[in-house]
Amino acid sequence: MESATYLSALLAKGFSKSLANRANALGFLPGQFPVLVELWNEDGLTQRELLDRLDIEQATLANTLSRMERDGLVVRSPHPRDRRATCIHLTERAWTIREPALAAARDADQALFKGFRRFEKELMLEYIRWAVDNARKL
Repeated sequence: MESATYLSALLAKGFSKSLANRANALGFLPGQFPVLVELWNEDGLTQRELLDRLDIEQATLANTLSRMERDGLVVRSPHPRDRRATCIHLTERAWTIREPALAAARDADQALFKGFRRFEKELMLEYIRWAVDNARKL
């Protein structure tokens, strides 16, 4: 099939599967990885800040955070200045899996780009970023 939409869905599914195999051993799900990355970069974000950074649906993030809280990856605390907001903080467990999780994502990337020469991989990543930027404008 030549449809970019179809092919990108297959690529996303392949990456998710590749990451899932590695993530399960570390105790997180592929859908939780973007949240973990954002909080590893800046712990204590609000749910609204995470929504803005991740560009996902509010209900999806709420469910993801509930599961992460249940699994001992995040805790919620009252926002120091806004009574309506809560801050999302990583637990010690989430900090412990940071390096192995990032390595798992790198391994998943390497598996997907197996056989690509360096410039081909870099060009592909540039094209993907370009397409993602265009998709966000729709």
